[in-house]
Amino acid sequence: MGKVLSSRWAKPVLFLLCLVPAAMLAAGYYRQDLTANPLEYITHKTGDWTIRFLLIALSITPLRKAFDLPKLARFRRMLGLFAFFYVFLHLMTWVWFDKFFDVQEMWKDVLKRRYITVGMAGFLMLAPLAITSTAGWVRRLGFVRWQRLHRLAYFAALAGVIHYYWLVKSDVRLPLMYGAILAVLMTYRLVVRLRNPPKRIPAHARKPAVTTPRTASLPD
Repeated sequence: MGKVLSSRWAKPVLFLLCLVPAAMLAAGYYRQDLTANPLEYITHKTGDWTIRFLLIALSITPLRKAFDLPKLARFRRMLGLFAFFYVFLHLMTWVWFDKFFDVQEMWKDVLKRRYITVGMAGFLMLAPLAITSTAGWVRRLGFVRWQRLHRLAYFAALAGVIHYYWLVKSDVRLPLMYGAILAVLMTYRLVVRLRNPPKRIPAHARKPAVTTPRTASLPD
C-alpha cells in the first residue's frame, strides 16, 4: 500500500476520481436525465460531495496513524480543495440558476432561512482555507497561525451537516450519518489531544521556523 500511495501516478489518479461526480452531473445535465427537478438534484449532489470530501479529508490523520500510512498525508490538501470546489458548485447552482444573481433575494434568503444562513457560514469558513492552502501562505502566516486558521475545517464540516439536516423535511438519515462520522472524527482528535497535551515552550526559548511544508493541507 505504501508503494501505491507514494507512486507518482497516485495524485493524478485521485484527481481524476475526484472529478467523476462533477463529470457525471455534467453528463446528466447534457442528456437531460437529472430527474424531474434537475436544479434540486444538482444542488443536493454537490452538497453531498462537499460534506463527503470534507469528511474524507478529516479522516486522513486517523487512517494514517491507525494503518501506519504516512504517505496518506500527501492527499489531504487535494481532498480539501475538492471540498471547496464542490461547495462552490453548490453555491453557484443556487446563485445562478435559482436566484439569477439577484443579491437582494439572496440576502433575504440568508436572513430568513436558517439552513441557508448556516450553509453560507460554512462556505465563508472554507473560502479562506482554500485561499491559504499553499506553502507560500504557510510561510506568510507562520505554521502555528496557519494551523489554527485551518481548524475552521472542523466547524465548516459541522455547518455542512447542520445545513443538510435543516434542509431535509423528513428523511434525515443521511445528514445524521454524516454527523455521526464527524462526531467520531472529532472524538478521536479530542482523545489524542487529552492524551498528548501540547507542550508549552517559554517565550525566550522559541525559535522561528526555518522550513515550511512543501505543500499545505488540512490540520491534524
